[in-house]
Amino acid sequence: MSKNSILNKKSLTFLEKYLNNAAPTGYESGGQKIWMDYLKPYVDEFITDTYGSAVGVINPDAKFKVVIEGHADEISWYVNYITDNGLIHVIRNGGSDHMIAASKRVNIHTKNGIVDGVFGWPAIHTRDKSKEEHPKIENITIDVGCETKEEVEKLGVHVGCVITYPDEFFILNKDKFVCRALDNRMGGFMIAEVARLLKENKKELDFGLYITNSVQEEIGLRGAEMITQTIKPNVAIVTDVTHDTSTPMISKEKEGDTKIGAGPVICYAPAVQNNLREMIINTAENNKIPFQRAAASRATGTDTDAFAYSNGGVASTLISLPLRYMHTTVEMVHQDDVENVIKLIYESLLQIKAGDTFSYFD
Repeated sequence: MSKNSILNKKSLTFLEKYLNNAAPTGYESGGQKIWMDYLKPYVDEFITDTYGSAVGVINPDAKFKVVIEGHADEISWYVNYITDNGLIHVIRNGGSDHMIAASKRVNIHTKNGIVDGVFGWPAIHTRDKSKEEHPKIENITIDVGCETKEEVEKLGVHVGCVITYPDEFFILNKDKFVCRALDNRMGGFMIAEVARLLKENKKELDFGLYITNSVQEEIGLRGAEMITQTIKPNVAIVTDVTHDTSTPMISKEKEGDTKIGAGPVICYAPAVQNNLREMIINTAENNKIPFQRAAASRATGTDTDAFAYSNGGVASTLISLPLRYMHTTVEMVHQDDVENVIKLIYESLLQIKAGDTFSYFD
């Protein structure tokens, strides 16, 4: 961590604890409690909802409301079927990648605690090279060291138990953060850091700020869909991850040209309100914050869409963090990008005034 870093030791301790905690879709509450505990000194109050979205609020009495948002959940698996000889078949909870599952360790979450398991895979010697099969949802199975279905069930494992990977946070070559679930607990981390900086720099906002950590993004933006109806915001600045397209086997013609270390990615899409986006770009340029551009087709595929199309239309924009190896256990981001997303959201908030409509007709 450089001397000029806006992240401090407390920040990184929180980040590591927050990332290492499992928070699969539908089971985010443990992570939300960690997040709220860190955020508590920097906000006036909290809002939570039935499914677990959490919001730290600054100036809760203000009529004009601005959201900064990330999502809290990570992809996972469910136990779907247990064979007579004690092997476990799975289904997805979010966009879990069958291709990386083989030979991975797993944590099966039960009422009795964590049950260890492994995704087994047949040895290379035994496979038919002429028609070699790849891992797919139908042929990957978890082995928990049992010989019968009854033995598995005695461990507390049953259909519906959620399964996560145990892979934990580390730093690669001094400035690359690596972990599962950077998508998108980095978002929750970055918006929490924005709240910290506002407090530490004694910045007064003339609107209500809603630091929002939504649940269930990975299965269709569901948490944002719910919480935006509760908040009824005027403006939403959403942060999520996007693809680093500089690694092998990715088509720039299809996915665009973005990479880690080159700055936050500002999105162009129908759900992105143009005037709000241009304000963000001007803020980046005026503060010499490097940024990249990306275009989405019909939808951003992020919580931006849920906020934008709610409550009769909410001026919304998306600032993305470039990431390598999405939906794997070695997702990777650059610390410089993390800090620059934080700076860009922070500086953009200082440009917003209560009553700003971003209207095309004013």
